Amino acid sequence: MTTGKQALQDALNHRQPAKVPIDLNGTLVSGMHASCVAALRKYYALPERMVRMYDVFLGLGYMETDLLEAMGIDVQAPLPLADNIGSRYRPLDGWKEMPMPWGQTVLVPGQFAWSVDANGDYLGYPSGDRAAGPLARMPKSGYFFDAIIRQPGEIDDAKLDPADNLEEHALLSEEDLDYIADQAKQAEQTANGRAIVATLPDGGMGDICHIPGMALSRPKGIRDVEEWYVSTVSRRDYIRAIFARQTEIALENMRRIHARVGDIFSAVFVCGTDFGTQTGQFCSADSLRDLHMPFYKKMNDWIHANTGWKTMKHSCGAVEPLIEVFLESGFDILNPVQCSASGMDPAELKKRYGDRLVFWGGGVDTQRTLPFGTPAEVRREVLERCRIFVRRARRTSYEVKVLCEPW
Repeated sequence: MTTGKQALQDALNHRQPAKVPIDLNGTLVSGMHASCVAALRKYYALPERMVRMYDVFLGLGYMETDLLEAMGIDVQAPLPLADNIGSRYRPLDGWKEMPMPWGQTVLVPGQFAWSVDANGDYLGYPSGDRAAGPLARMPKSGYFFDAIIRQPGEIDDAKLDPADNLEEHALLSEEDLDYIADQAKQAEQTANGRAIVATLPDGGMGDICHIPGMALSRPKGIRDVEEWYVSTVSRRDYIRAIFARQTEIALENMRRIHARVGDIFSAVFVCGTDFGTQTGQFCSADSLRDLHMPFYKKMNDWIHANTGWKTMKHSCGAVEPLIEVFLESGFDILNPVQCSASGMDPAELKKRYGDRLVFWGGGVDTQRTLPFGTPAEVRREVLERCRIFVRRARRTSYEVKVLCEPW
C-alpha cells in the first residue's frame, strides 16, 4: 500500500500519486480549530482527552496520532517552537488548562497569560507579560483572537530604525535548536508512513499576523497594519532593509535547522504573507517582483540547493495575477487556493500552472460550501475539485471517488 509520505512526495514532484494526499494539521495555515479536533475525537470514539491548543491566537488544536490514523491523514507536523503570541512549547513550560468562551476546556502553553474583561472578552498578553498590557482580544462569542494594535506613538521618519521591526526575528539558540530537532525526530518516530511537514521561522516577509509585534512586550517601529501597507509604497527602502536582515536571519536559521534534522521534512511552510483580497490584490505583480521576490528567491534558492524540502507560499484571495511571481520566486506550493475569489477558477488554475505548482488546498469552498452546505454538497464539491486538480487523463471518476471515500 502507498504511504501518505509517498503519495505526498509524488504530488510534490508532479508524479501521479496513488491516492489524494490529505492534510488537516501540517501547518499554521492548514490546521484545524480545537473545537473541531475535540468533535472529531468524539466522532471516531477515541479516548477522551483535552486538546492541546498549539496556536492560541488562531485557536488551532493539535491532532494526536490516533486521530490522524483514524482519519487517514497523510501529513504530520512537529509542534512549532512558539505560537503567534510568543508562547513557547518547551516541556519545561508545561501545559495548563484554559476554559474557552464556547464551553471547551483546552490545554495551552504554560507561558500563556490571559484575563477576562468586564464584557466577558478574553485578553491575551505578550509572552506571558501581564505588565505590558494586552496584545490580543477574543470576543466572548468568538473562537480566536484578534490583534490589538499597539503602535508606539507618532512615526518620525527621521528616527525610523529597521532594527525596531526586527526585534521578533533572531538567531535560534542552541536550546531552540535542540527543541526543534527533538520535535522533528519524535514526529518521524510516530509518523507511521505519514509525511512530516514543518513551519520555518522568520520567512514571512511582511506577514500581517506578525506586524503588530504580538510576541513583544513593547513593540517599536511600524506596528500599525494600515501604516505598514502604506509604508510598502512610501517607505520602500525602509521595508527593504527590514527584509534584507530578516532574510539573513532566516537563512542562517534554515542552515542550522537542516544541520540538525536533515531531510526529515518533505515540505516547509516558509511565508504566510497575504497578497489577495476577495476581488483583487494588495499590490501589482511588478511591485511584488521589486519588493518581495528578491528575498523569497534567496530563501528558496538556498533550500532547493541544500535540502530535499519543497517550499510553501500561503496567500489567501484573488492571487492568480501574482502566481507567476510566486513561481519566479522559487515556491513549489500554493496554499490555500481560494477558489471562491475572483480569477481563481480551479480548472483554469490547473490548466495554467498545474505542471509547475502544487495546489495545497482548494478542496472545498471554506466560506460558503463548508460552513453552510449540506454534507452531500460538501462531498460533491470535494470530489469535483479532486477530479479537476488530479491528472484526469490517468484517473477515472470512480477511482477518485474511492480514494476520497473517508470524506
